Amino acid sequence: MINAAGVVKTFGNFKALDGLSLHVKKGSVYGLVGPNGAGKTTIIKTIMGVYRADEGEVRIDSEITYENKDIKKKVICISDDLFFYPTYSIMDTAKLYAGIYPEWSWEKFDKMKEVFKIDTKKKVRRLSKGMQKQVAFWLGLASQPEVMILDEPVDGLDPVMRRNVWKLMLQAVAEKEMTVLVSSHNLRELEDVCDYVGILHEGKVVIEKSLDDIRGNIHKLQVAFSDRGFPDALDTKLEILNKTGFGSVNMLIVKGDSDEVLKTVGEYNPVVCDILPLTLEEVFIYELGGMGYEFETILL
Repeated sequence: MINAAGVVKTFGNFKALDGLSLHVKKGSVYGLVGPNGAGKTTIIKTIMGVYRADEGEVRIDSEITYENKDIKKKVICISDDLFFYPTYSIMDTAKLYAGIYPEWSWEKFDKMKEVFKIDTKKKVRRLSKGMQKQVAFWLGLASQPEVMILDEPVDGLDPVMRRNVWKLMLQAVAEKEMTVLVSSHNLRELEDVCDYVGILHEGKVVIEKSLDDIRGNIHKLQVAFSDRGFPDALDTKLEILNKTGFGSVNMLIVKGDSDEVLKTVGEYNPVVCDILPLTLEEVFIYELGGMGYEFETILL
């Protein structure tokens, strides 16, 4: 549904996107993650047609997005930096959206009043940031877009509202095959909702896999050996991304096939050898750590 191929975007001497490519399947939730300055917001604005790529191309539903009004009628973008007309109430803004988006549903808009519970006569700009974000999702979902693009989408929402918003979005994905591209630093939250993840680093997507696959190649092992201690040979036989010792117990982050890793460790007769669940945050940290991205050692 969304395809970016070899996209380059520069601002002066700074290359924000450096041959970036990504692929988002229809009806999926794709999480875009990366350190600050990796190019997440730049690629989102390029996908939306706000920026024109210097090289490469971006397509939604097989059509170039830049200056394409028909495609933009199918897409909603909700960013952390919202804009609403100063004098417009929620109802005024809803009427504006209804005139722009051909799939707008007043029935859905009215039904979601039960979730958002904000007086539609209130001027949006006078609401708190969190309430403005609720209005953005309310209007966005009532527009029934084919694609929803989110940049730090639920910042400012309380935990209950965050859950309600994600529930409504996932319902739209299931019922209407809406495609969602979401950029966020909240990796724990993405872990619950994403089908696919793309990791950005220095203007490129360096990893793009399903969430199951991205976890499947990196493992967290808790191992302990007898009085001999940790075998030095394992440092060369395994691709160890990180090793932390707690007395006789070692915690390893290891890259490779899980069966092969366990077989290699088993050759040294460990007293303890357990594979523990690995979070998306840990995958992100250690994948980028192997690419020279500096990070502080975390407690596992």
